[in-house]
Order: sequence, then C-alpha cells, then structure tokens
Amino acid sequence: MCKESNKAYRLGSEKKKTRSNARIGYRNPSKRAGGAIVSPVAGTTRDRRECVGRVGGITFRLVDTAGVDGEKIDIAFGKQGTHSLDGAMIRQTMEAAKRSDLVFLMFDARLGVTSDLIETVRWLRKLSNTGDKHHHREIVILANKLEGDRWSFMDSDVLDNLAEISRAGFGEAIPISAEHGEGMVDVAEIIDRLTKEKRQRLGLPLTNEENFQGKNSDITEKPLQLAILGRQNVGKSTLVNTLLGEERVIAGDTPGLTRDSISIPWFWKGRPVQLVDTAGIRRGVKRERSDEIEDLAVLDAMRAMKLADVAVLVLDAQAQFIQRQELAIADSVVREGRSLVVAANKMDLIVDDEYTKHDFARAVQDQIETRFPMLRNTPVVAMSSLLGHNVQKLMPTVFEARDRWARVIPTGMLNRWLKDVLDEHSPPSQAGRATKIKYIIQTKGRPPTFLLFCNVSELPVNYLRYLTRHFQDSFNMFGMEVRLVVKKKDDNPYANKSTKKAFIGIGGWKGRQKRMVAQLKKTGSPIKKGRRGKRSKS
Repeated sequence: MCKESNKAYRLGSEKKKTRSNARIGYRNPSKRAGGAIVSPVAGTTRDRRECVGRVGGITFRLVDTAGVDGEKIDIAFGKQGTHSLDGAMIRQTMEAAKRSDLVFLMFDARLGVTSDLIETVRWLRKLSNTGDKHHHREIVILANKLEGDRWSFMDSDVLDNLAEISRAGFGEAIPISAEHGEGMVDVAEIIDRLTKEKRQRLGLPLTNEENFQGKNSDITEKPLQLAILGRQNVGKSTLVNTLLGEERVIAGDTPGLTRDSISIPWFWKGRPVQLVDTAGIRRGVKRERSDEIEDLAVLDAMRAMKLADVAVLVLDAQAQFIQRQELAIADSVVREGRSLVVAANKMDLIVDDEYTKHDFARAVQDQIETRFPMLRNTPVVAMSSLLGHNVQKLMPTVFEARDRWARVIPTGMLNRWLKDVLDEHSPPSQAGRATKIKYIIQTKGRPPTFLLFCNVSELPVNYLRYLTRHFQDSFNMFGMEVRLVVKKKDDNPYANKSTKKAFIGIGGWKGRQKRMVAQLKKTGSPIKKGRRGKRSKS
C-alpha cells in the first residue's frame, strides 16, 4: 500500500502565519487535533469520509458516515428525499454500508433503544438478506458512551438497554467509549478476525505487508495530491462528482454543505490521483463567532491545501469579478509553495455565441494579472461542472502544472540563462561596489527553489522581481512561486578572518594563560610582556 494514500489526513504544521492566512480567517488551531470534525452538534458529519486504518500487520479502509435517522430511510430513497440534505446524508451512509464487509452500528447506550434505531436495524437486516451471496457482511452493534465500569454495577437502565438491543439479531452489543478509547481492543479483535477470514477465502496471506515507497521513488508512481478550493457555493462538490462520474459527495444550492475535507482515491487514465473536496472558505469576519464547526472546516480545507501538489481554485462566473477572498486563497496557495490552477465555473450562465469560453478564460487571466501580477499566465480552464462542459480539460492541465512544479532544471541550462539575463540587465551597484551574480543552482523542486551565489548578501527587491519574471517566461513556470535565494560568496578566503595577530607561544593563547597563572602562584608576580619566563628545573 502506498503511504501517500493517507496523506490527506495528516495534520500539517500550523506555525507559519501569513497575511493571506489572516484574511482567510485562521483562529485557534488547537481546537483541532486531527481526523474528522467532532462536535456535540447533531448532524456535524455529512459526507462519508474514508481513510486507511491499521491493526498490527493488517490494513483496512475505514469509513466515517453521517448519523442515520431510521424513520427517514424510506423517504431518502423516494422522490421527497432527492433534493433534501437528510436524504443525501442517508444515501451516502447506506452506500458505505453496502460496500462494506463489516458494519459497526453505534448507538447511545444511556439513551436506549429508540424507534429510529429499530428502523435502522431493520434496514441493515434487510441489506444482509438481499446482498450478494459472495459478499460476506457482518454487522456488530457498539454501545457507546459507557466510560468505566460503574454502569455494570449500578441499578440503571444501561443493562436493560443492552439486553434489548441484543434481541435485534446481531449478537450482544460491545460496550465502548469512543471519547476515552475504552473497548477498542474488542473492536480490533473483530477487525483482525474478519480480515483473516476474508483473506483465507481469497487465498491470500493472513497479513498484508505494506511496501511503502521510498523518498527516491519516481514521482509518477505516487498519487497526485489534488485539492479543490474556493468560496462557498461555487460548485466544488459538483465538480468532484462530475470528475468521478458518481454522486460521491453531497452537492446542492445551499452554501456550506461540505464540512470535512473528503479525500477520494481515483485513477484518471491509469494515473493515481488523491482528490480532496474541501469546505467553502469565507472570511473570518463573515462567520459567526459561536460556529466552531465552520472554523474547523476552514482549518481542514487549508490543511488539505498544504498537503496538495496542485490546488484548483474554483471561481463563480456569476460574480463577474474575482473576489478579495479568492485572491487571499490564491496568495495562500502560492506562498505555501503549491501549484495553482484556476477553474472558472458556471460559464454556461454567461457564455453565448458572441462571448466564447476562450474570451471568458482570457478575461479571468487578465483580472488575475491585474490584481496579482505574480500569478500572470496562470492556467485557467473555463467550464460548467453542472453540465459537464469542458471539464475534461481540467485534469490534463493539472498534470502539466504538477510536472512543471516538480521539474528539475540542469545547472548548465540555468547558468546559460543567467548569463543572458546579466548581459541584458546587470544588477545595480550597492554601497559603491559592483554587484556580481556568479552562478545559480537548483537546490530542490516542489516548489522550485534556486540558489544565487553573489558577492552581496541580498539583492534589491525590484531586481529579484525582474529575475523571477524573466525566469517564468523562459522556463514556463507559471501558476507557482519561484523561490530565488541569495547567498553571499567572497573571492577572498581571508575576508571573514580576524585582522588581529594570533598569540605566539606553545599552546597558543590558552597555554600562555596557564603559564601566567602558574608564574603568578609561584613568584607572586606575573610574566613580563614580551618575555617568556624561564622554566625552573624541578
């Protein structure tokens, strides 16, 4: 298994804070410990979120789903639930249950067996009976919120609730506490047992050893980390569903439907892609201070951006102009060192016979260049994700952006470019001394970083911008930050040496100090300067 498959769920560093981050609306990052968004508010989880889990030497795919209201299951699959949020959440949960080998049905043991839980049990029993004969599915009930063991000794309703749910036909419920991690050993034993049984049926070894990719492996063997970013209600989830060809994430006209960053493994023409759908990002001043869920959703979206290779910024054509928030997101992407591709969505609302999609893409590029000169000539794909128009051109553009972002340029080619640039426009003098750029090397790619060896410690900002602009034009490095670092290197090897003469004598300065202290203790008078005291024979 490739270790990149779980990359979108690793918590990145939150120490660096830039001006664009403040505009986006960062708040206290300590509220988030990693993983899915957890909140006491009912209905926090909406989409199904997948990740790779591991117990001992066994790996498995774990799916976190939304809460199910059993009384609305039939409505979710009818006409009334087609366009409702509750119906979409239930359909996502039930789709995950159909594709699973093991289903954990979790309920609040302190609350007891409710009518919606009974309906959910009935639907799962029907799913087990009507499933594929070759697909073995096991359902286990987990009784949550049972911390410690006081509930088993006290005269409470917990034991009655456990006895009642055991009559559902799925065996006895396993008492756990998800918040405190109690009862996880029993859960791990069930996963281990069922995994070994399935591997025996398929004729595979009992354990699947993971062959992680090394650091020196080819980049084409790793999945492309692709994050979909943008403001609320610009069509990010619809774009993801159109790319995948299925209703994988919840999409609709209501702003703020997506909360968790949903990472989806996908293959585009045989090439692996880790596609991440993120929540819409609003400015911090427009959010309610009491809504912690939106803060966590924005933090999760920015974390997905930091782990991406390419970030796709989705724009809304109805806005007609690029919003300040979208410029802040683009600035954050570039400063983080990611490659940027702009998807100008909803072009079907403004494109006609006189105003083509190429005119629309050119207008978006002009607006970006006017308000953000560093992002000139950024790749822009005009599309309509709802109708599927021109969506097929997005992935080729994304892979080209990733290849440019990861490109390693030979040192000879770099220095020939530098010679042409210096002949055209040499750097200005500093402090009455001519500035010389001796040579250039590339220290790394992803993002492309280059080291300029000069006879000064820094170059003027305007000249660095000139070099960056010329470099982007020469090597087609658009839509990303080109990092040029200046390092001072003098021709004189003694330039940084001290001009003072070194101390004379055996042992250097420390030896002389010891002799002075010894002479002072022996005779009571220090050694005269310029003369070395004669050593007395012992």
